[in-house]
Amino acid sequence: MSDSIGETGEVVVKAAASQFASGPVNFRRVPFLVSVKQVEEALIEAAEVKGIVVYTLVRPDLKVFLEEKAKQLRLIAVDVMGPVMDALKQATELQPKNEPGVIRKIDEAYFSKVEAIEFAVKYDDGKEPRGLLKADIVIIGISRASKTPLCMYLAHKGIKAANLPLVPEVTPPAELFQVPPQRVVGLTIKPALLFEIRKERLKSMGLATTADYASFERILQELEYADSIMRKVGCPVLDVTNKATEETATKVLEFYYKGVGKS
Repeated sequence: MSDSIGETGEVVVKAAASQFASGPVNFRRVPFLVSVKQVEEALIEAAEVKGIVVYTLVRPDLKVFLEEKAKQLRLIAVDVMGPVMDALKQATELQPKNEPGVIRKIDEAYFSKVEAIEFAVKYDDGKEPRGLLKADIVIIGISRASKTPLCMYLAHKGIKAANLPLVPEVTPPAELFQVPPQRVVGLTIKPALLFEIRKERLKSMGLATTADYASFERILQELEYADSIMRKVGCPVLDVTNKATEETATKVLEFYYKGVGKS
C-alpha cells in the first residue's frame, strides 16, 4: 500500500518472499492512496484473505489511520519507509517533506537521461557519423570491446555518448577527427580475452568459431589498427580487460569532466 506508486514496497516484499520455500506468493499493489476511505477498503480486503500489509505511506494522517485500523483488523502491517525516515530525521535534525512521489518527480534530470538514452540508441555503432559531433563523449574501439554497454551506462547518467567501431577495412568518418580529443575515449582489451569473447559470440549465434572474426591474427590486426587511429585522434585509451562497465564508466566520466573544464 502506498500514497505513491508502491514500487519500493513491492521490491522489498518480493526480495523477502524469495527467502522462503513456500511456493508462489500472491501480491496486490495498491498505489496512489489519497484518502482514509481508500486505505480502509484496502485493509479490509487484506483482512479477508488474511494477508500481510506492507506500506510506504509518507502522509502522516494516512499512516496513523492505517496503523490503527490494521490493529483493529488484527493485520500484520510492516512500515518500510518509516524507520529509515526516522533515522535520517534523527541524524540530520531535518524534517521530512512527507510528500508522496518526490523521488519520481519528472524534472530536468529525468528528461536529460531520457534524451541521452535515445541519443545512445540512435548513434550506436557508428550509425550516423554526424552524431559524433553532437555527442558529449565519443567511444571508439574494435568489436566486442563493450562500447555499447558503456554508452548506455553513461546515458543513464545523462551523458550523450556515441560510439564508433574501428575496422581496418573501413576508413573512420572525417567527423571523428573534428571532435576535440578530450571528448573521445578509446577502448582496448587484451587479445586473449577478446579471442574468447568473440568465440562465445559466434557460438551464441550458431556460427563456426573458426570464422576470421574470432581468429587471433585478425584480433591482433584490429587492435593494432585501432591503436593507430587512437594515436591519430590523440585521445585517452582505457584497457577494459576484466573491468566492469561501471568501473570503465567512472574513468570515462573523469576524462569527460576534465575535458569540460578545458573547453
